[in-house]
Order: sequence, then C-alpha cells, then structure tokens
Amino acid sequence: MVRQVAPPTPQQLESARELIARYLKPTPTVRAKVRGRDIAIKLESLQVTGSFKVRGALSAISAAHRDDPRGAVITSSAGNHGLGVAYAATLLGVPATVVVPSNASMAKVQKLREFEVELVQVGESYDDAQAYAMDLADRKAIRYISPFNDTDVIAGQATVFLEMIEQAPDLDHVVVPVGGGGLMAGTILAREFVGRSDVLLTGAQPEESAALYHVLRGTPMDEVVHHPTIADGLAGGGDEGAVTNELVARYGIPLVLVPEVAIRHGVREAVEALGLVLEGSATTALAAITANIVGEGSARIGMLATGRNIARDLLIELLGTT
Repeated sequence: MVRQVAPPTPQQLESARELIARYLKPTPTVRAKVRGRDIAIKLESLQVTGSFKVRGALSAISAAHRDDPRGAVITSSAGNHGLGVAYAATLLGVPATVVVPSNASMAKVQKLREFEVELVQVGESYDDAQAYAMDLADRKAIRYISPFNDTDVIAGQATVFLEMIEQAPDLDHVVVPVGGGGLMAGTILAREFVGRSDVLLTGAQPEESAALYHVLRGTPMDEVVHHPTIADGLAGGGDEGAVTNELVARYGIPLVLVPEVAIRHGVREAVEALGLVLEGSATTALAAITANIVGEGSARIGMLATGRNIARDLLIELLGTT
C-alpha cells in the first residue's frame, strides 16, 4: 500500500530550522581541491550521530511527541536513520523501536546498541526491515517514521541545504547522495524556500543499487535489481508513489549512477586527500564530482558529505587497496 505523504509547507520548514538550531550545532562547509576540482564540502559527517539523518529524526520525533506525548515510534533503517531516531528518542524521552536488516553495517549496529531503544534485526534487505516495521506499527497502532517518505523527516533534512547556502552563498551546483530521496526532497524544497533556484542540484546514486533512478525511467519498484554496495545507506529502499519520487520528477532533478569502484576509491581518497573518514554513501557524491560524472563545467560546486559511519574492517580494507 502506498503511504500518502504531503511535502512540508514553508511553515514546517521554518519550524524544523528553529528546532534543529535548538538541539544541533551547525556543521561546517569547507573548501578543498581534489584532482583539480574545487569543492565545497558540507561536513554532515561531523554530526553527533555521524550522519545528517539525525536532523530528520529530531524533526519527526518532536512532531510525534507533540501530537501524542505518551506515544511510541517505530522506524526501519539501513543504520544511520536508526541512529538518528535512537538519539532523538533518547533526547526527547520517546520510546522507540528501530528495525534494521540482519546484514546492516556492524559499525551502525554497534552504535545503535549504545542507546536505550528496542533494536530488531530482521530480513536480508532494507525492504524486509521496512515491511516488518510498518506491519508492527499497524499492529501496535504507533507512528511509523520512514527514513525518507515522511513530511517531518523531509523538513528536517531541508536544514542541511539551509545551513550550507548561508555558509557558501556563491555555490552554483550541489551534488546530493540519493537513496530513498528524503535528503534530495528536503534540498529541493529548501532551495525554493530561500529563493535559490539558480543552484543546480544533481542526485548521485550507486550504480549497483539505484531504485529511484530506474523507477523514474519506468521500472516498477519491485522489479529494480539491487546488488551489494558499500554505499549501504543508499542501497535498496524507495517506495512506489513516495512524495520524494514526485518531487524529484516535478523539479526535473537529474540523477547519475556512480560505479562501485569509484565509490570505494572515494573512501580512500577522502582520507588521503582530505583527511576525512567518510562512508560509501558520502563518497558517492565525492566520486561523482572527482570522476567528472557531474559538474564538469561548474566552477562553484558543492557536495553533501552525509556520514562517517563505516565499519573499521571495511575502512582498513579500502585504505589498503591500490
């Protein structure tokens, strides 16, 4: 069943901006040169949970708590959204259940276990975890918080661009990693909210798992083929008929596919060239720029470094490759 979700209103975007400013410190936007490309990098990898996802989680759980002060919430996640929900639920005193697939990143699972939330590992994919969480939410009559197809989540994610464009107002192009599309949807609406439609947006998806790319070209969601990728935060996922799909299509946002080898190399390049630990989801955007997949003619290009939660063994493996 398709969940009918409305995009956040300008008033909801402003409320989310005020909420996020109350609880989270702004992350910096830094300038760097990689392979001759000048890039402005929004360091969401420095967020308290290691990922931008805490923004949407705070926004959604605050709204849930306001609507039902004694209510609980449940979510499904590949890891980072779950960490955001766990942090926000702990901060605001809301009971929460986080459902992740059994093969979720151990780095993220270990961090989830540090919070006082109910952690459930089920299924072999994000889609399995989502189906379980949505069914449990229906049976328990509690709010399900989607990592992307949720009005309040999108409003929270919009605050990334709102901060970035204040820090780097000269940007003419921003590359956004895309999984289910919550961050891209928020970025689109934030761009309109501040009247910066002159800033080009491009979505970067891992070639091995790019549901939105294929769905917008006519492939049914359940027929999209997914292969393993280290960009686990972008893998699988996507809802047929999600508001994120509609926004990307309505605003004509181009999506590009990034080869797995480039994403893997991006993790190493981030460490060696930038001194940054970034997970594969973040280096999907970095690789799209440095490999000249996007923005070859953009003089003032930026990217969202969405997270740092990469498993230690995988990081060691990637740093050791030639």
